[in-house]
Amino acid sequence: MNRFQFVVDHQATFGVKRLCEVVHIARSSFYKWLAAAPARAARQAADAALAQQIREVHAQDRAYGAPRVTAELNDGVPAEERVNHKRVARVMREEQIVGIRLRRRVRTTIPAADTQLVPDLLDRDFTAVAPNVRYVGDITYLPCDTDGFLYLATVIDCFSRRIVGWSITDHMRTSLVTGALRAAASLRGSLAGAVFHSDHGAQYASKEYAALCLEFGVTRSMGAVGTSADNALAESFNATLKRETLAGAASWPDQASARRAVFAWITRYNTRRRHSTCGYQSPITYENNHHTTTLATAA
Repeated sequence: MNRFQFVVDHQATFGVKRLCEVVHIARSSFYKWLAAAPARAARQAADAALAQQIREVHAQDRAYGAPRVTAELNDGVPAEERVNHKRVARVMREEQIVGIRLRRRVRTTIPAADTQLVPDLLDRDFTAVAPNVRYVGDITYLPCDTDGFLYLATVIDCFSRRIVGWSITDHMRTSLVTGALRAAASLRGSLAGAVFHSDHGAQYASKEYAALCLEFGVTRSMGAVGTSADNALAESFNATLKRETLAGAASWPDQASARRAVFAWITRYNTRRRHSTCGYQSPITYENNHHTTTLATAA
């Protein structure tokens, strides 16, 4: 128990002087602590109100840690009313509000035996000066209890981290990755001149995929065999998706549940989820703001 509070609780019976001597505090310190009680109570009430706001944000996205929660709380709020990220982190720690923890993933890349030599054009630089310039992609598995695995292929814009193309199937044939690239081309209108970076999986090394890239005007790039860091952006996205959709579970009940969860999460990821690389804006908001800034600069 707090020694000062102990004195308050028993002062009517034993007196302040005697109690302070017993618990080894100075009376001046006690009276200073007592005078600060109203301010302390106000801070506690403010922290309680902030904790409730944090819970409401966290209920919408349980993966959010202190930085994203802070960005959400400060969105549209005047500068003088914004909350400090250190205070948010402290209150979350005190209230034991934490983001969902990462589960280890299973490796799904199966290198092609006769992989054609494709250079690494990114060299672990997963940035871009504008949308539709550099993309990365990968395949990840989606475990389902009753009907086996699904597989997800993605096309991620390095500028905004937006998912511009994706495909889910119950197999790992080349059509999985060509489907994702076709979806990206449909969304962007054209991929001509863009670079697409992947690992050395057999699907990405196939003649069919190479032909589609040539058709779309996409330049292929590949990292080193067996080096996940060379495609770290795509690997990180896959881990985040499964961490946040599975929320600690080992699998989805069935394939239909997995498809629904992934569709809902990618929609939220693109439109609402705040990304640190985008200044804690959503990928689509970040792209739209870039487009607006570009038009203003041109004018």
